[in-house]
Amino acid sequence: MLVKKTAIYIVLIISIICSCYPKKDALSIKNLDKTPKKITKENKILNSKVLNNNIKTVLCHQKEKPLSESIISLNSNEKLSFSFDDLDGDFKKYFYTIIHCSSEWEQSDLLESEYINGFHKKEIIDYEFSFNTLQKYTHYKFNFPDNNLRPVLSGNYILKIFEEGQSDNPIILHRFMVLENKVNIEPNVKIATLFSDRKTKHEIDFIIKTFDLEIRNPYSEIKVKITQNNNDNNSIKNLRPIFIRNNQLIYDYEDINTLSANNEFRYFDFKSLRYHSERIKNIIYDSAYNHVFLLPDKKRTFNQYSISPDINGKFIIQNQEGWDSSTESDYALVYFTLHSEKINYGDIFIVGELSGWQLNNNFKMKYNYSKKAYEVSVYLKQGYYNYMYALNDTVTKQVDISYIEGSHYQTRNTYQIYVYFKQDSEKYERLIGFTEVLSKELF
Repeated sequence: MLVKKTAIYIVLIISIICSCYPKKDALSIKNLDKTPKKITKENKILNSKVLNNNIKTVLCHQKEKPLSESIISLNSNEKLSFSFDDLDGDFKKYFYTIIHCSSEWEQSDLLESEYINGFHKKEIIDYEFSFNTLQKYTHYKFNFPDNNLRPVLSGNYILKIFEEGQSDNPIILHRFMVLENKVNIEPNVKIATLFSDRKTKHEIDFIIKTFDLEIRNPYSEIKVKITQNNNDNNSIKNLRPIFIRNNQLIYDYEDINTLSANNEFRYFDFKSLRYHSERIKNIIYDSAYNHVFLLPDKKRTFNQYSISPDINGKFIIQNQEGWDSSTESDYALVYFTLHSEKINYGDIFIVGELSGWQLNNNFKMKYNYSKKAYEVSVYLKQGYYNYMYALNDTVTKQVDISYIEGSHYQTRNTYQIYVYFKQDSEKYERLIGFTEVLSKELF
């Protein structure tokens, strides 16, 4: 009996002690999950992403070349133009810095002082408020690099944008590259060699000419990556040369260097909110939003190939009725509809540069059983857009564009080849070669 009473007293004492500590509020935990994560080595792969819902239309390209890749040459006069909109419509003190990464986009072990010349952060001082738009926003822009903040090493980089005093909670992460041109790449895009792939895939062969670059072991010191339309999600990596001959590394495979050619991109144009372009079904206005309804899309899996002009997944901001498209282009809810049977083993996403080539939940479609169609509305800035539909297959764990769009060897894609170099004595991977090639009409 004494033992039983003693046990009861112990339980009561523990309960009293525990009650002295505050309980975690469920709402605060939910809000905590929405807080931007700090950039740490544990985060590993760093992707281009927007970490604040009020930030829209992030653009990064070579200055005065809006359809170019985010790459510049080391120690050159080339610059990147970077811009974004803040839908709060007020003024904030934003800063930017850069993070050096490996070829796999993991943060390198270099100190900032080892890859930055000048200050380690810089304020964005060029901003304008939107003019004559229903959606009020502040447009921020800057050119990079400049004399106050300049990369001194080649390789992969992340450009990080953050508000004053919030460097650990960035609003934007964006990839760019600095090229140290040491090799020459001779690409050859052709119809796949294997008979089973000839109608649906492209084969990307190439030769790397190393000239006088001292490479002791090309199998371990050289890394190459191939991307299609700058989409890193289906990139080809870790290829090794088949032959080494007279300072030439020859990559001439028949299988592992192939990619599904997919199809020409779908497109829509709402540079004007007054007139309906070819792909616009209707435009409606209310006191809160502009609404742009696109004509419904259908699956193209088994359709014959049809030539259609596109810009290989990119988009251009433009307003036909304004003088300055960056500040006079309005925003609209754009409504997408895809007629299809319900797919029970995956989700449908809209992909392209407009989604950052990511499976972004803002671009995830919901199935409407009454219409027998997938639907989603996305808040976009006026312009001309390319896009495709992708299946995120939960069985194979693959992202499949050809499931909806089909795949044809005649499709015209751009292919990028990157060459990285690292000797055992070096602390980082140098980007020593880059080329971009357009697959021609392979009829």
